[in-house]
Amino acid sequence: MSAEAGQVMAGRPYASGARHWLVSLVVAGVAAAAVTTVARSGGHYHWWAGFVLIPGALIGAAGGPLLARGGGRAFAGYVIACAGALVFATGALLMFGVMGRGWPVMIMVPCLAVAGTYLWRPAHPLARGLHRVVALLALTGVLLGATFQLIQANLVDFGDTGWWGAFLMLAGVTVLGNAVELTRHRMPYRLQAITLLLGPAVVAFLLGLRFLRGW
Repeated sequence: MSAEAGQVMAGRPYASGARHWLVSLVVAGVAAAAVTTVARSGGHYHWWAGFVLIPGALIGAAGGPLLARGGGRAFAGYVIACAGALVFATGALLMFGVMGRGWPVMIMVPCLAVAGTYLWRPAHPLARGLHRVVALLALTGVLLGATFQLIQANLVDFGDTGWWGAFLMLAGVTVLGNAVELTRHRMPYRLQAITLLLGPAVVAFLLGLRFLRGW
């Protein structure tokens, strides 16, 4: 009985890994098929883009099983999945023939990948604070890319104003807020870390204000 139980327990990781691979490949196949089908139905199908789209889907699928297993391999899986998503997004833009109008997606996807790491929070308060700064700045980059996309789609028009200064100000406020949050923790190098964050925060805010006001 013990030998049989050992064989069953040893077989479970392989069965689980095979299931994760199967799910990842199915998701990748469905995503690639959906993009291809919509491009065909819209009359914007470019077959050669499949040489970018399909590898991107497969790269993203390769990260799925590592993410599912968790532990130290989860981060590697996340990086692989994000790289695949970036390649896949490039292939999708080429498939639809909208790279000229959809280039802001190339800003949003990498920034989303970095912002997504916010869920992995380091244990040390200083490392957690600095990581939070990077993740939230990446989220600001997502908003900037989305704004560029709205402009490309002619949904908004800011004219000749220095509207991008608002995002510099938002970045400055984000860094400043995290610097203030670090004051709650009793830890070595706290003052140095706060000072390191305050300087760029003030510069970014004032620079953004200058662009926004047209000084």
